[in-house]
Amino acid sequence: MDWSLRACGRRGHATYAPAEPDLRERLVATTPEGEAWRCLRCGDFVLGAAAGSGPAAEAPLVLRDRALRDAVVLRLLAVERFLRGLVLLGLAYGVLRFRAAQSDLRATFERAVPALQPLQEALHVDLTDSAAVARAQKILESRPHTLTLLSVGLLAYGLLQLLEGVGLFLLKRWGEYVAAVGTSIFLPLEVRELLDRVTVLRIGALVINVAAVLYLVLTKRLFGVRGGHAAFEAARRQESLLEVQQAATG
Repeated sequence: MDWSLRACGRRGHATYAPAEPDLRERLVATTPEGEAWRCLRCGDFVLGAAAGSGPAAEAPLVLRDRALRDAVVLRLLAVERFLRGLVLLGLAYGVLRFRAAQSDLRATFERAVPALQPLQEALHVDLTDSAAVARAQKILESRPHTLTLLSVGLLAYGLLQLLEGVGLFLLKRWGEYVAAVGTSIFLPLEVRELLDRVTVLRIGALVINVAAVLYLVLTKRLFGVRGGHAAFEAARRQESLLEVQQAATG
């Protein structure tokens, strides 16, 4: 897939007329229909006046090729973080609602189990020894303070996920750091859960999160990896069409 052409098809071409004569000549062509300027994203010549003009140093840094692909990956991660954050906020709200109605739910549960005695005898089962019933009873007997701490933890984690999503979607470097750190913090917990019980969902979540951290750290050169931020910016500018053309005039 040509990511540059795809982006130009969605957003339109990005043309710029640099003030430097030598560089300007390399980006403009004369046609029977008038002048055409080379798109800084896809490299095609586009009829009409340039969308912007000024010194080459003030030209917008247009994402192209690999940088565009990376932007798509980051925004997919952002969507996943948004969805996860909303789910966590919903769980936090649910725990608070449960805490408010805990005593009523516990009383209803204690009345319901004995009322099911005829059904238990007909089916030859003992619900009082059921793992599901025992787990439900344990939840209903949770201390209000514990439920409050749980809701606060879910709320904080949900807000962290939303913050990661905003930073990643806007392609901000702070968002990449927040996502890398926030995801790494919970990796030991995911490993612990996997050691307790192996499920496809837990394996998938661990693999996705480990891959996300490695992708962010290596491709975005976080924490000084592969030259750090300076090397990342230099590599991105080397891929800029304007920078390439400027180097060719030297």
